[in-house]
Amino acid sequence: MGRCFRGAGQGKGPRAVRQRTDRAVRGEPVTAPLLDAIPRQSRPDDAAPPPPPVRRARRWPRLLPTPTGTPFTFGYLLVLVATSLFMEYADPGTVAAVLRESSTDVAHLGETPLLVLVASALWVVGGLTSSYVFLFALVLTALERRIGGWRTAAVFVLGHVVATLATEIPVGLSVVAGHLPESSLHRLDYGISFGLMASVGALTGLLTPLPRVLALGGVGVMLTRDLLELSDPLTNWGHPLALLLGVACWPLLRRARAVRGAVVRGVVVRGVVPSRRSSRETRPADTAGS
Repeated sequence: MGRCFRGAGQGKGPRAVRQRTDRAVRGEPVTAPLLDAIPRQSRPDDAAPPPPPVRRARRWPRLLPTPTGTPFTFGYLLVLVATSLFMEYADPGTVAAVLRESSTDVAHLGETPLLVLVASALWVVGGLTSSYVFLFALVLTALERRIGGWRTAAVFVLGHVVATLATEIPVGLSVVAGHLPESSLHRLDYGISFGLMASVGALTGLLTPLPRVLALGGVGVMLTRDLLELSDPLTNWGHPLALLLGVACWPLLRRARAVRGAVVRGVVVRGVVPSRRSSRETRPADTAGS
């Protein structure tokens, strides 16, 4: 028995080794039916790696204006920084004279309306330390990334111009009727608050329901408090009006955002926008089909 066992081992062992070696040299797979039937156990190395935090980190810079992503907000913010530095470091008499010439009071609106409507929007009440600068950068950046620079500029100009005229024209009529003194025609009025409030109202219409309610509720409480105090009647009434102007733009801006998003994804209202990549990929197939 012992000799037969050794003879069998000597006869089959080298042959099996040679067969496995030949298969390895030829690159043929070695089959193991019993081992293949056993399910493979997962190892820690086989687990999918966690997603890199790069995408999440990239979301934060999108809150700030950039020259390529939000050119209107970025350029406008540079102008506001420059004028704020002028207010801070220039001669006080020169600053006061420039602000008087930039005021959108009734007298200037009657003489040079276009000039003062543009010039008054180049200054920030309080300079760089004002909260308007931070809100301007945050709100207009978010709005421009959703609807584009031209529409953002249109919303801002709409709020600035309409709210200014709606608050200054009654002053002129009141002076003519004798209810206000003539000095009210030269009231100093400048700043970006009306355009900013219109942008806030427009932006809330592009948010999801919960942030929209929170934003409108917070702004509404602040404006209501200002109306109750009425420390600056024209500004206190102009802010709610500008906010409502922005809210009135919701239908147009939502439609514009939908079209803008469809174009970015390569889809238009009536079809698909062909891309260069798709044309290159379908070219061999068309050639083969023809």
